[in-house]
Amino acid sequence: MMSRHNMLMQDSAWSGNMEFSAMSEDKSAGRTTTRGAIASLFRPGQTVSSVPVTLDLVKGREIFTEALVPLRANPTRVWESLSPVQLSGQTLIGNGLFPMPSNQAAGLAIDQLRSKILHGLAQQGWKRIAVTSPTHGCGKSFVATNLALSLARRPTSRTALIDLDLRRPHLANLLGLQDAPDLTEFLTGEQPLESIFRRYGRTLALGLNSTPVEMAAELLHSPDSALALSAMVEQLDPEVVIYDMPPALGTDDLLAIAPSVDAVLLVVDGTQTSPEDVRACERLFEGRLPLLGVVLNRAQDRAASRHVYGKA
Repeated sequence: MMSRHNMLMQDSAWSGNMEFSAMSEDKSAGRTTTRGAIASLFRPGQTVSSVPVTLDLVKGREIFTEALVPLRANPTRVWESLSPVQLSGQTLIGNGLFPMPSNQAAGLAIDQLRSKILHGLAQQGWKRIAVTSPTHGCGKSFVATNLALSLARRPTSRTALIDLDLRRPHLANLLGLQDAPDLTEFLTGEQPLESIFRRYGRTLALGLNSTPVEMAAELLHSPDSALALSAMVEQLDPEVVIYDMPPALGTDDLLAIAPSVDAVLLVVDGTQTSPEDVRACERLFEGRLPLLGVVLNRAQDRAASRHVYGKA
């Protein structure tokens, strides 16, 4: 199981290449809301470029002469509106996750990764990370989920984890949740954020998915998806957003969502990823997305046990 493998990490110059080695347009305006229909309290408004003149029928004077500025949602209220979920610690641990601090080498490496990423994001003013891998089976979802859990353990933080591996959604199963919604309904604007997203504790928002999407790249290319993700960031105002993406070399999904991402975290497998795979990803990202760092999963570090602190 991936959690049993070690992950090693190394510092490097923080110039966009940090290495870690180891281990609808809103369409609601065009709809008519019928009596009894449910409307989102937090759907972003849009400024009307040209407002028709409205006259007072008695005095013949204009009532409004300017467009109304949309109200900004209160992130605290939005978080409170998300349905809470309970996660089984036993299930999480059984799936290789670390819901609590751990003295295992992989758990320690995840917490170190958390601190290094927070430092790097703060330096660049970034918050939206896409976690991907060169090919399938490198452990990207394992890293993305553990990183989100580690970030969310900080009591004053807010972290969002979104399953954008639309072709093969996996995060709901990894977290042991059986009733995940259809994230497509949020990306297309059919359902508001509070109908789809869930909340674990008070610091982790989960955008999970239950339904594979055949034309995933086309959906992510859609302006509706970009608008939905932008609205999510505005409404939740998280410190860090983690998108679990499909493998970079097998699809164009990551490139499709590039305008909605600040940087990429690349997860490679020490037992199967080749140097050419890594170079191919670097060429793919060059000029399009900054490479935040590289995580080497399933690393063999025989000396890792010497780094454990506080172990009896």
